[in-house]
Amino acid sequence: MSNQRKIIPDNAPFTREETEWLDHFFTQMSPEQATWLNGFVSGFQAYQLTDSGVAQSQPSPGGLAIQQPQVSSVAEKPTLMVLFGSESGNAEALAADTKKLAQKSGFKATLLDMADSDPAKLSKESNVMVIISTWGEGDPPERATGYYQKFMAADAPRVDGLNFAVLGLGDTSYEHFCQMGKDFDKKLEELGGNRIQDRIDCDVDYEDAANKWIDDALKAFSANSETAQEPVWEVSEASAPVSPAQKEVYGKKNPFPAELTDRVVLNGTGSGKETLHLELSLQGSGIEYQPGDALAVLPVNDHDVVTEIVQVAGLSDDQPVTNKKGESVKLHNFIMEECDATVLSKVFIEKYNGFAQSDELTELLKPENKPKLQEFIWGREIVDLLIDYPVENLSADNLTSLMRRLPPRLYSIASSQRATPDEVHLTVAAVRYFAHRRHRKGVCSTFLADRIKIGDTVPVYVQPNKHFKLPESGDAPVIMVGPGTGIAPFRAFLQERETTEASGKNWLFFGDQHFTTDFLYQLELQDFFKDGIVTKIDTAFSRDTPEKVYVQHRMLEKGKEIYQWLEEDGYFYVCGDASKMAPDVHGALKSILQSEGSMSEDAAEEYLDNLKKQKRYQRDVY
Repeated sequence: MSNQRKIIPDNAPFTREETEWLDHFFTQMSPEQATWLNGFVSGFQAYQLTDSGVAQSQPSPGGLAIQQPQVSSVAEKPTLMVLFGSESGNAEALAADTKKLAQKSGFKATLLDMADSDPAKLSKESNVMVIISTWGEGDPPERATGYYQKFMAADAPRVDGLNFAVLGLGDTSYEHFCQMGKDFDKKLEELGGNRIQDRIDCDVDYEDAANKWIDDALKAFSANSETAQEPVWEVSEASAPVSPAQKEVYGKKNPFPAELTDRVVLNGTGSGKETLHLELSLQGSGIEYQPGDALAVLPVNDHDVVTEIVQVAGLSDDQPVTNKKGESVKLHNFIMEECDATVLSKVFIEKYNGFAQSDELTELLKPENKPKLQEFIWGREIVDLLIDYPVENLSADNLTSLMRRLPPRLYSIASSQRATPDEVHLTVAAVRYFAHRRHRKGVCSTFLADRIKIGDTVPVYVQPNKHFKLPESGDAPVIMVGPGTGIAPFRAFLQERETTEASGKNWLFFGDQHFTTDFLYQLELQDFFKDGIVTKIDTAFSRDTPEKVYVQHRMLEKGKEIYQWLEEDGYFYVCGDASKMAPDVHGALKSILQSEGSMSEDAAEEYLDNLKKQKRYQRDVY
């Protein structure tokens, strides 16, 4: 301890050993930990009450110059439920932050997932904040489906007097933007609730708007509840312990520049697909992930796409625009790095027509012309609108004001960190197609396929998925259905079960177009099978037979065994296309339960609902 910097003064009421330990503790403590500890010590002292309810007079800890208020009584805190429904984790993360802020604002706050609750509980609450995302074309998040159906039912219990506020998360590229937020907000009012704060509908760049709304909503709840802020204790700057520099933490606000170390096309010659296996280095990042998590990739737009947008808008690449930080940057660079420059949506068309004043677009945007609008949008991009409906004298700032922020893309991680400690692997299908006389390219998939070279870095962060995880018991049987790139998380699952020497059986259903060109990770899977990691593999190659065969057909052929595995406390996982594959697999599973378990349709659905509640039926669909 001779080189240990002293923090605790010699006259402190501690033994020599305690002083040395405290010196070591304080010098290793982060600023966040120091702030928390100071508040805890201060609050502990402030609420050491006598029988009369008056705070006892006690000295501050040595070296901590705390200005402590006198508290005459402890008022009961008002309650606030933070209820969320989340698909990718954004709503859940916002809800968790809201709970913490609510507690700091003087509320006794609780955090509740719709998947673990029932609408009947709302009638017992005084205050509720609902944070919910909309999935796809106006659907509830997977895990919130049951809650939503009960809540929207005609016999949903009333919530007279309940104070509520609703925040919706969505994506303006979909027709029913933030539909779940709208539905919950309307229904709560219909059931007798009192809207304490107007609903807000947030697009993919939701952070700033959502954080402001949460702050305003908590103030509204506080005013309504006459809630005073909890006492704030001030600490003199001299008394705060100094800690060493902290290791950089990477995440959504600070993505890690991961080096691309390998890229392999998984499809064989002659395939109509281009599926990539990508390996990215995480060395030195400290990033941790679990099988089932996703990796968020922050792409940039294609240079040529941005150049054409600027040209057809009648602008120049180097025209100055102002970014969110108030800095002046070049137009081309700003659009390329910050803006969603491709996705055409109803919201974009409405905003653009504010400048274009096109009678044709005005007609197209009428509610009765919704089918025509959807047909118009399909296969078109922003540049098409600029070409077909030009606007004279559109300024650079006007153009960028129409565009939303370029969102990150989430990809299921295709590796186990136990097997590849300093790497993360992805399985990505490059999107390329021809529509409306133009060649189109997926922004992120072709960013990874074409524009990033081996040795270049890609900004990434991990998006945890707590609801798509292997069973805690390594003995549990696991059935995995993952056609196409849906194989990605199951490659991670198998690597994880191999490295942990899990004894449970593993059954994989995989499908794609052709056996000879599209059997992704074929050699790896065969090795897993030879080594006994994979117990069974069933494949469906739809274009190799006169009649198309998909994974759900293979499931029906093996229905008896699937039912046996489920009855042995097996887990069932699905990953891949949400629009067709996932519903077809669900239907096949229900048919198997009806035939092999002699269940009615309702009983089979209830069986599957129970599997979900037990976390034995999990889906990662997109």
